[in-house]
Amino acid sequence: MSSVLLVCRANLCRSPMAEVVFRACALALGLQRVASAGVQAASRPERMDARAQAALERRRYTVDPKWRSRRVQREDLAKFEFILALDKDVLSDLRRLFPEAPPTRLRLLLDHVPDLQGQDVPDPYYSSAAAFDQTLDLIERAVGGFRG
Repeated sequence: MSSVLLVCRANLCRSPMAEVVFRACALALGLQRVASAGVQAASRPERMDARAQAALERRRYTVDPKWRSRRVQREDLAKFEFILALDKDVLSDLRRLFPEAPPTRLRLLLDHVPDLQGQDVPDPYYSSAAAFDQTLDLIERAVGGFRG
């Protein structure tokens, strides 16, 4: 069994959405542990963005009401086999934080989708509800292509 950490900027929209979708498919993916974090998450844990939660619930995903944001920690490299960034800037931050990590452990989430390799999952934070649905579409495609 493997483990995956999904990482975005603030751990409020994209990475928590990815965490929920990966958790829903964890058994089928052979994942023992799934979590999310942010490279610049607030020092005080916050709830998931309400629009992200609404997009998940529209597709019948279950969101843990106790879920709170958190910042990436040094210990995460030892805890998680795969650390997947939602965009290239976050991936660069992760490579600075974990310079000893082999490139195969730090990757973009969309590298698991053949026609989207090297691309970012756009941050929907300053956008409409439709952008959250589009973000979820990309995450679901990545989960479908994930091979741990």
